Amino acid sequence: MSINITEDICSVTELKRHTRQVLRQVHQSRRPVVLTVNGKADAVLVDAKTYEKHLKAANLSRLLAVAEGDVAMKRTRPMRSFLKELKHAGKV
Repeated sequence: MSINITEDICSVTELKRHTRQVLRQVHQSRRPVVLTVNGKADAVLVDAKTYEKHLKAANLSRLLAVAEGDVAMKRTRPMRSFLKELKHAGKV
C-alpha cells in the first residue's frame, strides 16, 4: 500500500467539503488518504475491502507468532503422530 503525497493527504475540513470526491478517490485508487488536523497527520482513511484484507493479515500474523513461539520452545511433535491423533479423534 503506497501513498502519493500530492494526492493522498487532505485536511478534515477538505474531507467535510468534498466527502464524495475523497471517498471516490479512496475506492478507485485503493490507496489510503491521510487526514490532517492543523497540518498534522491525525487519521488514515481506507476503503472497507482494503481494511478487511489488512485485518485478516494482522490476525494471521498473530497466529503465526504463537506457532513460532511453540517452535522456539520446542513444543512440537512429528506430523504423523498429529495426523494419527486427528484421525482417531473423528471416530469418537
